[in-house]
Amino acid sequence: MRPTRALVDLTAVARNVRALRGLTAAGVRQMAVVKADAYGHGAVPVARAALGAGAEWLGVALVEEGADLRRAGIEAPILLLGAAFPEEAADAVGAGLTVAVCGRETALALDRAGAAQGRTAAVHVKVDTGMGRLGVPPAEAAAYTEWLSGLPHLRVEGLFSHFSAADEADLSFSRAQLEELLGVRQALAARGLRPPLCHIANTAAVMALPESHLDLVRTGIGIYGLHPSPETPRTADLEPALRLTTRVAHVKDVPAGTPLSYGRTFVARQPSRIATLPVGYGDGYPRLLSNRGQVLIGGRAVPIVGRVCMDLILADATSVPEARVGDEAVLIGPQGDASIGADELARLVGTIHYEITCNIGKRVPREYRG
Repeated sequence: MRPTRALVDLTAVARNVRALRGLTAAGVRQMAVVKADAYGHGAVPVARAALGAGAEWLGVALVEEGADLRRAGIEAPILLLGAAFPEEAADAVGAGLTVAVCGRETALALDRAGAAQGRTAAVHVKVDTGMGRLGVPPAEAAAYTEWLSGLPHLRVEGLFSHFSAADEADLSFSRAQLEELLGVRQALAARGLRPPLCHIANTAAVMALPESHLDLVRTGIGIYGLHPSPETPRTADLEPALRLTTRVAHVKDVPAGTPLSYGRTFVARQPSRIATLPVGYGDGYPRLLSNRGQVLIGGRAVPIVGRVCMDLILADATSVPEARVGDEAVLIGPQGDASIGADELARLVGTIHYEITCNIGKRVPREYRG
């Protein structure tokens, strides 16, 4: 197996699922969001671990993501959170996916697919309370849901929305979004429509906005042991589930004045011990970490020097004179008493830790423990 690998601790995933569940009241269902290959951790193993720890639902963004889970033998309810196109309706119904809807074309296609397959397609009505991406306007949601309820091969199972700023310290906009959704629920009830599931809470809201938990919570980033943002109160003890490691492929001593990697953006100022590591932006390790990032070798943080290449990076291991070919190098996670978090890498390159883990490429083998 390639020495560069992502080590995923499924026991940590299970602990995180239980820790977040512990913040909700009895009877509130929990969805484990495993879209984007479980944020880079591996959708099928993570889904099984999360369901085993008590999650009742799974969330995906694409029809094919849900279908992959079904092919793996997973039978739990799966909500397709993203945009489904009419031409995908037959596959979605065939896979037994619950589909988020906010328009007529896809809903009609789902109804036709249900009729053709002799099934009833379950849908959740998405309401745009302030995210601005997908969703029916709140003022139109009751009439839209009533129209959906008249389609013979559809079952309106849920009503939901999406927070846009629940990971911020100021939760006033999130509370306004919640009130919009609850207003829609009341408008539906006035028409005799009572979808059994109403949901809006993400990990941040699970931790900071308990009044938003409603019937179901959607836990994404938290089940991977990553906190939504520095502004989110740490009301649950989460454990990162992923370590990204490689091994030293080459070690050499270079004199002062030696240029390193493409473009000679780094020149050694003193005699240095340079370790070459077989990982690069082809694996999803950001090129923006050139001359900025660090890796752990021998339990010590050492700087990346020169440009990150597609397949290789260089680290200045002068402070680790005992470094040898074959030694473990850690790009994300702990080694000894030191640790590098995905959030640290994200800050260095001006992004979020979601992107760091999602971008770990398919050519990086995943190894599962627990």
